[in-house]
Amino acid sequence: MRVLVVEDDVMIINDVLDVLKSSGAVVDQVDTSVEALDLINHYEYDIILLDIILPDAEGYEIIKKMRANKIDVPILVFSGLSRPQAKVKALSLGADDFITKPYDKSELMARIKAIVRRSNGFSHHIIGSGDISINTESREVKAKNKIIHLTNKEYSILELLILRKGFVLTKEIFLNHLYGGLDEPEIKIIDVFICKLRKKLASCGADNSVVTVWGKGYMMKDDIVSKNVNFLINSESDRKTLHGV
Repeated sequence: MRVLVVEDDVMIINDVLDVLKSSGAVVDQVDTSVEALDLINHYEYDIILLDIILPDAEGYEIIKKMRANKIDVPILVFSGLSRPQAKVKALSLGADDFITKPYDKSELMARIKAIVRRSNGFSHHIIGSGDISINTESREVKAKNKIIHLTNKEYSILELLILRKGFVLTKEIFLNHLYGGLDEPEIKIIDVFICKLRKKLASCGADNSVVTVWGKGYMMKDDIVSKNVNFLINSESDRKTLHGV
């Protein structure tokens, strides 16, 4: 999960970053509306945490501009403003939820996960595709009811694939999702992660779940969508990528 935090209070920032990073999220943080809109226009986020009172504008302006430009990334407003009018205005403009400071850390994380699930068509914390299921609370992964042990990077890739099932994701999207623009390795590392993930899924009988769309990227197989996508899985290419030959 990749999150943008728009907040200028240092104490709040540190608190929120601890909560998010402990859950495995990749986080970008800015403290002005100008910086926020610039990142929103250049990167894909799963959710935006937005304060209302910012140094250069009100958070309401960010919500208005995003929704006017058809940017539908979920927005969770977290603010010290507790009056009902503030909540009504934020929700009316297009925010997805509103939480008042000070907040409970576990409640904040629960709301974030719930919003992200709903935005991707899942109503509870168990998400899945075919024989694969993920418990987003415990991060337990199963294929055909067998537990699969994944690294943090493999888990993040699989979660993203399932949340965006049926859509082709480029290697650049995976790279940004995993590293958030910081100390990014060479892009071919994504091929290595995908190859190892496929091997673990195949060991539990869930092979061919992640497919290659040549010249574009990877996608989680969707029986309806994939019929119209020209994809081909090249296991020999994966073998070479994994072993460096």
